[in-house]
Amino acid sequence: MNQVLLTVSGVIPDNLEAEIAAGRRPRADYLELARHFEADLIDYRIARATSGLVGRLFERIGGPNLLLAWACFTRRHHYQAIFTDGEQVGLPLAALLKFFSPNRRPRHLMITHILSVPKKMIFLDRFGVHSHIDRFIVYSTWQQRFITERWQLPQERVPFTPFMVDDQFFHPRHAPPQRASRPQICAVGLERRDYPTLLEAVRGLAVDVVVAAASPWSKQRDSTQGQVIPTNVRVQKFSQYELRQLYSDSGFLVMPLEPVEFQAGVTAILEAMAMERAVICTRTPGQTDVIVEGETGLYVPPRDPMALRAAIERLLAEPETATRMGKAGRRLVSAHMNLDHYAARLTGILRETLAESSVARAPAQ
Repeated sequence: MNQVLLTVSGVIPDNLEAEIAAGRRPRADYLELARHFEADLIDYRIARATSGLVGRLFERIGGPNLLLAWACFTRRHHYQAIFTDGEQVGLPLAALLKFFSPNRRPRHLMITHILSVPKKMIFLDRFGVHSHIDRFIVYSTWQQRFITERWQLPQERVPFTPFMVDDQFFHPRHAPPQRASRPQICAVGLERRDYPTLLEAVRGLAVDVVVAAASPWSKQRDSTQGQVIPTNVRVQKFSQYELRQLYSDSGFLVMPLEPVEFQAGVTAILEAMAMERAVICTRTPGQTDVIVEGETGLYVPPRDPMALRAAIERLLAEPETATRMGKAGRRLVSAHMNLDHYAARLTGILRETLAESSVARAPAQ
């Protein structure tokens, strides 16, 4: 029996490992974590197949993430730790553990994206379920400070870890840049993207701009909709395989963000850095832990099209600067922010948490 149960907030594709082996998509973080943890995986499909009438009722009431939390709860006596992949599963699981299994439970580690929103704050304030989350693993130091201060938690319970990218898949050797008649830059993703500011910033510039306004994770609307699209801008959807070539063909990535308190845009930023591309990013409270100003990219103020345009014009006029930043970004990813480092760090956090559990259960001498 494995010690750890790891959630996947989605359905694991049947052909996933074959696609990875064929080089058509990056390695999945949950497969790498499951290998490092020696964990069992549970996704929506497994939860639906094993949770019976109660599980179906939970899904009808609260959606598939509540179903997944329930499925974890029913397995709580079979594992020493449950590792939830986000607060959408972790918070309801913590509530179930607190109110229906208060005395005997596994350790609970939760990847935490953002808790500084009213619904989640009220839930935690009112029900105190943080008592049944042993580790809040955060990708943003802003979120780390917020959680420790609001709920008076020791910092060791809220470990910060940089996010990651599969730098074996996103590697320049796999996608040499294709020749183009004039420079191209790109912007990628949906989550809290400020594309109206980008569109205003690039209007009339002598550069082609490709906006890949899609995401397999975000449910937010495409903020290019309803906007007047400049003639030098193309909005298109790409697969992860196609994104790799897009990064390669672009001089650099632009990441225009709304003011946010979490790591919005981090996936695309790291993918571009792994492909040796500089990044121009909106400086927000949550997005300050990846880009090194002047070394791997440039920050600009939120909702300031003139400042964004100036940064774009600078890197277009100084391609050697963009190249230097891109190579520095690749080195940073390889040294600290790739999938292998990420899995090793989370494995260390898991082992520490399980060791604490063993000490707590040890008889007094």
